[in-house]
Order: sequence, then structure tokens, then C-alpha cells
Amino acid sequence: MTLLSSSIVHLPITDPTWIFFIVLSIILFAPMLLERLRVPAIVGMIFAGILVGPHGFHVLDRDGSFELFGKVGLYYIMFLASLEMNLQDVQKIKGRAMLLGLLSFLFPLLLGFGANQALGYGVAASVLMASMYASHTLIAYPIVLKYGLTRRKAVSIAVGGTIVADTLVLLVLAVVGGMFKEHTTDNYLLWLLLRVIFLGGAIILVFPWLARKFFRSYDDSIVQYIFVLALVFLGAGLMEFVGMEGILGAFLVGIVLNRSIPPASPLMNHIEFVGNALFIPYFLIGVGMLINVQAFVDNVNIFLLAGVMILVGLTSKWLAAYVTQRTFRMQVEERNLMFGLTNSRAAATLAVVLVGYRIILPDGSRLLGEEVLNGAMMFILVTCVVSSFVTEGVCRKLAVTSTAQTDNEDSTEDRILIALANPQTVGSLVHTALMLRTPKSNIPLTALNVVLEDDPESRENGLKELERAVKIGAAANVRLVTRSRWSVNVVSGISHTMKEFNASDLLLGLHEKDRLTDTFFGKLTTDLIAAVERQIIISKNIIPLNTITRMHVLIPRKAEFEPGFNHCAERLALLASQLSCRVDTYGGRGTLAAMQDYWESKHHSVVAEQHVYTEWRDLISIAHNTSQNHLIVLIAARKGTLSRHSYMNKLPEQIERYFSSRNVMIIYPMQLATATSNTTSVRTAVPVKMR
Repeated sequence: MTLLSSSIVHLPITDPTWIFFIVLSIILFAPMLLERLRVPAIVGMIFAGILVGPHGFHVLDRDGSFELFGKVGLYYIMFLASLEMNLQDVQKIKGRAMLLGLLSFLFPLLLGFGANQALGYGVAASVLMASMYASHTLIAYPIVLKYGLTRRKAVSIAVGGTIVADTLVLLVLAVVGGMFKEHTTDNYLLWLLLRVIFLGGAIILVFPWLARKFFRSYDDSIVQYIFVLALVFLGAGLMEFVGMEGILGAFLVGIVLNRSIPPASPLMNHIEFVGNALFIPYFLIGVGMLINVQAFVDNVNIFLLAGVMILVGLTSKWLAAYVTQRTFRMQVEERNLMFGLTNSRAAATLAVVLVGYRIILPDGSRLLGEEVLNGAMMFILVTCVVSSFVTEGVCRKLAVTSTAQTDNEDSTEDRILIALANPQTVGSLVHTALMLRTPKSNIPLTALNVVLEDDPESRENGLKELERAVKIGAAANVRLVTRSRWSVNVVSGISHTMKEFNASDLLLGLHEKDRLTDTFFGKLTTDLIAAVERQIIISKNIIPLNTITRMHVLIPRKAEFEPGFNHCAERLALLASQLSCRVDTYGGRGTLAAMQDYWESKHHSVVAEQHVYTEWRDLISIAHNTSQNHLIVLIAARKGTLSRHSYMNKLPEQIERYFSSRNVMIIYPMQLATATSNTTSVRTAVPVKMR
């Protein structure tokens, strides 16, 4: 009781337990209360920080915990922004991102410099304050994340523009700050650029290599999460060591790890969950604590300065988004989304104003006085509020449109059934299914284990496999339905389950030979290919899929005339998007054109290079272009179908000869029940002639 009274009655609260409880209460209740008022949760966090902070009711001090978690949250925002980017989209829109970034820097810098000169500030102070207007932090990015719009073009452009604008701002900060250091040399800027370039190159080369090695050796999601977080802080710390802000390092680490952490993976879900639940809200509350409302009452001139900052900041960012939209003929919603994301200030703005505040001039005054510091706090608050409201409004409209489009699609086209039999391939198959499914789909995955009627021990082992599959799905925030089925025949059990669940795809592992007399596919897979007319995906993963850097897709001639061609193309596009890797397609001209047309109409982000290929009887030329980090995808065809060719009889032999040490995926696209001349008895799994 003594501890309670001494901690709560006497403000500010200093007991760590109660500090953490109050922060968690704010994180919990602020979004719930403000959602009724249609106020973004981000705004609520900042206002809560004002109320409980030193300049409000002083319930809490801005102690070391807010410094620590706030910095983690700041790095998290920048890291998530680059990690969520679709790098294939970025390759196509890098010109737009560069233009938006340059305009987001130049417009505020020029307008701000003129306004600051008119207010009577010196050249150095005017440049530093103008660079403060030019910066922006992706405060509203969690809103985009919440609505599942992270891979839209406008978002990628805004995120790409952020790194351009903030890098230029940080360079200005380093130059102006360096001018007032005692031991600054004439080559200070040159050495700074060289250090940043060298460090950036080291991160780009070394970090992806480290990630691939680590992910291949350790599959525990918690260990992987700690490893990723360590890389983020290592990159941020090294960037601070060479004289730049750590946010640049965190952003760069997100870019280089982008391909190693697919959006649908459990690891990505862990990263998003921890950041959005704790670190980012902590940072936002800490930002609110910096705002001193009383200072505006004591000094009315701060209102004038803050008004100029807000006017210049909002106008210049809107102009940058407007010019980008008009230049590339984008939609109004895309312009508003770019404006909403690039309008908020926090990280780089705080860095600029604090550096200027700490610089003491020869006459004893500060380069940026207290009025600039307090005005900057109001500037940060208003821009964050405007950014949150604009982004929330645009995301609501875009989300409604996306939902309507999704509702119009056939829901049966995303029901994946995973056949589990080998404990060693459970994790690999479930992770593959997560990457093949449609993102944000409400349809659960289905995992099946078929047990022969006279084998109760296998049933127990199968239940353990299904339980493990459920845990992997839950880690990725995906519901997975399990089914343990007794059957006199494995093929009939799988076939019946496919019909009962109206499954669109059957995913299973590649048969492992136990005897020299075994065939490549094995009897079970061969019978399934004949018995199941839905799409069958046979997967063999030697290395984790998230370490794949390239896909080679072999497509038979006339495959575009098969009924399951579009569905197969859809699955390949989803996989390429998750892996953020390039795709090389091999086939006839007409077939390649049909595949490319589908991807351009449905998945513009897929970057594919076409190769007209005719040497199907020997795949050695393709094998020479592959490496251990590549995935080989062979689209096959059932006997009697239009795209079936005689060379397919030798595919198993060629796979064993050329791709035995590669990840391989063999796809049999969906066929109509009457497409083949042979079918299989569901009960006996013995091929019989159709009458």
C-alpha cells in the first residue's frame, strides 16, 4: 500500500510497473475511444502523450524508457516501410519515386528559405529550418498497413520518395552542423559522402548474404525475429557512427532484407505485430510528450512562426504530390495518398531542430532558439494530424474498392488443400501454401492427413503433423483447418476431401525414393495426377523458399488453351510477388505472350524475362543458368490433353539429372473431367477406361 501511494499520489509516477501499465492503457483504450469519433489512432497516441507528459498533467516524465522504446519505434517505422515495399514495383516506378523525393525536398527548401529570410533569420538558420520542412516521416504508414494497401503504386512511390528526401535533408543537416564543429576540415562533406557510400555498399552486400545463411540454418521464428531486429539496430548504429541519422540505416536494412522476408511469412507477422502493438505507439506517445502547450500561451509570436511552418510545410508537400500526379497521369486518390504519407514530420524534423538548438553561436545565442523548438513541436503535431486524417480517408475509399473487387471473385479459386504425410516436409509445405494463397483472403487453408484403416499409430503421428501445421499458420495469422481421415486408400481419401472442400489446388511434397525400382513420382502421386482434375502442385524445397532470388518457369506449348492456364498463372504471380524475385519464362511465343498478358492485366508488379525455347528434350541450357538460390517451376500436362507432349515422359529423368540440388515445383494445371481419355476409380485408384 505504501508503494501504491508513493507511486500514484505523488506525480510524476516513477515506478516502472505503473509507468508501463499507464502506457499500455493508452495503447489499448486510445484507439477504441477515438475510433468512434473517426479519429486515427495515431493522433490519439500523440494527444495522449501531450496530456500525460511533462507539459500536460505531468503524470509521466519522458524518461529513459521513452527514449529507448521511442527510438526503437522510429527505426521500426522506417524498417517496416522499406520491408513492405514491393521491390518489383519499385524497379518500375523508381523514376516516379525519385521525382517525388526531389520535389518533396526542393519545394519546401526553396519556399521555406524565403519565408525564414522574411522572418529575419540568418542564412544558416534559414537553410536548417527549411530542411526541417523538407523532411518527412512515415507516421501514417501503420494506417496503410491496417487496410492492406502497402503494395499499391502510390505507397511505393511515397516510401521511395521518403528515402530520397530524408537522405538529402540529413546531408544538409550534416553540412550545416559540421560548419559549427571545431575540427571540421574543408573535405568534411566529401568524407561524409564516402563513408555513407562505403557503409551503404557494405550493408547491401553483406546483410543479404548473412540473412540467407541464417535462415537456412535456423527455422525458429523467434530466433529469426531476434536476428532481424539485431540487423536493424546494427545498420542504424553503423549509420550513426559515420555521421548520419540511424533512420537511414534502418530503412536500408529493410530494403536489403525485403526479399528474405515474404509478406505472408510468420516472421513478417511477428515483425508487424510487435512493432504495431508496442514500439511504434511508444514512439508516438513520446512525440506528444515533447510538445509544450504552455509555451504558446507565454509567447504569442510562436503562433506566427508555427503558422508559417505549417503553411509552408503543407503547401510544399501538396505541390510535390500534385506535380508528380500530373506528370505521370495518376489518379486523384493516389495523389492524396502520396500527400498523406509524405506530409507528416517527426524523426528527421526532430533531429534537425535539436541539432540547431544545441549549436551555440559566438555571441552565446543558439542557432535555433526556443521559439523554433516549440514551433517545430506544433508543426510536428499538426502535420501528423493532417497526415493521419488524409491517409485514413483515402485508405477507406481504396479499401472499399478493393473489397468490392475481391467479393466479385470466385471464392472457390483460393481453396488450397495440403496433403501431409512426411513430418520433415510439414513446415516447407505450409510455408509454400502461405505464399501461394491470395493475400488477405478469408478462406482458410486446409491440411489433410490420410490414415489407412488398420494403422492407428500413423493416425497419432498424423495428428501431430496437423497440429504443427496449425501452429505455423497461426504464426502467420492465417486460419488453417485440419482433417485426419480414415480411408482404405490414400488416393481416394485425398480425392474425396478435395471434392468435399471444393478445393482449387492440391499441394503435396515430391516423392522420395526408397528403392531403386521406385519411379520418380511414386505410385501415389501418379495415381493422384490421374484421379484429381484440379490443379496439383508438387513441391521439393531444399532451401527455404524465402531465400529464393529467381524463378525459372518452363511452360509447354499450347498451355494457354488449357482451362486451368489462368489459375496457374495466378499462383505463379502470387509466388513471385511474395518472393519479390525476377521470373524467367521459357516456352513458345504464343504461350509466353499469353502468360505475360495475364500478368500485366492482373499483376503488374511481376518482372518477367521471356525466352523462346524449343530444346525441350534436353534442359541442359536452362540448367547452366540456374544456381542454388533459384526455383525451377515446370508446368506439366496430363496425358491426353492439348499441351501434353512426348518430351514430358523424360522430364523426371532430366529433373534428376540437372535439378537434383535445386528447389523444384511441378504444376499440373486444372483439367475438366472430360479432358482426358483415362480417369481413375476413386475407390481403388486403378486407372480405368472411360466409356
